[in-house]
Amino acid sequence: MAAYMRSVLCLFPIELGAFLTRGNGIIVKSQRYVRGLRRKPVRVLFSDTETGKVVKAPPTQGRPAEQDVRKKGKEVKVTSTAKHDEESGFIKAKSNVRSTTQHAHVVTKDQIDGLHFERAFPGDKRLARLVSVARSRTFREHQGKIVLEGRRLICDALDAGASPQTVFFSMVDRLRELPLDKLKRATLVKVKFEDIKIWSDLVAPQGVIAIFSRPDPSRLNFANRGHSVPLSLICDNIRDPGNLGTMLRSAAAAGCHNVLLTKGCVDAWEPKVLRAAMGAHFRLPIFPSLNWDDIENHLPTPVTVHVADSSCDAGRSRETEDSQINKEKDYDSEWESEDEGLSLPRVDAKRYHESWAQSPTALVIGGETHGLSVEAVQLAEKTAGHRLFIPVVPDMDSLNSAMAASILLFEGRKQLLKLMQTSEKKLKSQAER
Repeated sequence: MAAYMRSVLCLFPIELGAFLTRGNGIIVKSQRYVRGLRRKPVRVLFSDTETGKVVKAPPTQGRPAEQDVRKKGKEVKVTSTAKHDEESGFIKAKSNVRSTTQHAHVVTKDQIDGLHFERAFPGDKRLARLVSVARSRTFREHQGKIVLEGRRLICDALDAGASPQTVFFSMVDRLRELPLDKLKRATLVKVKFEDIKIWSDLVAPQGVIAIFSRPDPSRLNFANRGHSVPLSLICDNIRDPGNLGTMLRSAAAAGCHNVLLTKGCVDAWEPKVLRAAMGAHFRLPIFPSLNWDDIENHLPTPVTVHVADSSCDAGRSRETEDSQINKEKDYDSEWESEDEGLSLPRVDAKRYHESWAQSPTALVIGGETHGLSVEAVQLAEKTAGHRLFIPVVPDMDSLNSAMAASILLFEGRKQLLKLMQTSEKKLKSQAER
């Protein structure tokens, strides 16, 4: 048959395409379309949803057969095949996955007793960023933020009037333990407990961390103002966070009027100080980073300033005391090196249980490393104060600064309360007369 066709095509040298009659049952085609005749037609499957939709065949450049079809305007009814359905379904599913993942990164909001809170999405770094910033003293002072952890400390801050910015909690029940009416202006974020555990300073985290604005002691509302006595605590170069926190706790328990911190002290809002103070920051005003001129401005007039000094003894003479102070370098070493020719302030010594708090009083506690600064002793000499000491058994080191402060503060409170009671009795007797 092939040999026959070749012979027939050779009979027409002018026309490369040989024509056969339709009577013989052969379709009239040229040689260039023989390859197209050998192709099998595409099987088209009609869908119920797309039946009757008329779509033109997509044109392809460089093929005359398809160009003829386009010229004749033939229209073919085609619908999506099974493969096309599968591909379109896969594309839709993929787009749905993308949309769901995009929505997963969007913070969703819920309510608790009419208060909106957010659910942190995976990868939310607000907790890490704010806690790390608030733990640095430099950033605390520049940005004015502090970190409070635990229900009790946060409640004390809210009761005192501190301004909350952001509260992170792991469970809704933990948020219900806080006064919700005071959290209306704060941003509430629900995070995983594992995230809180990473950034917590506690061995057993309570599941709630709050970021507050650095409080102004002059604007806070302190609950125990009615139980205070005219007694101030001055911390001079206290650099151990645990000691400073214990002093603040003792000062709040003794009913001190205020606490004044010199510039050499550790930051009062450091996490270790907050844990040791147990809420004392919101029980009495604390003024940090003061020089001695500012300290005098925060003290009442008149006032008597006493210093705690463990190196003196009531049985020693004044000369022995001065030589002992020079030997042990209880005063500031820098001051001694610069001003060796100057004489030390002369302040009498007293035992802690003797009468020394008979008027508005201030007590200075020095650090264990450098001891008292010369400015503290000069202020005591200026106000006719004393050097107070707590006697201990021989061959025993002195008490640490936090323990000494606790003993002296409660002794001062006892003497002041006794003096106040005595004055009240005198006033009553005079009124009766």
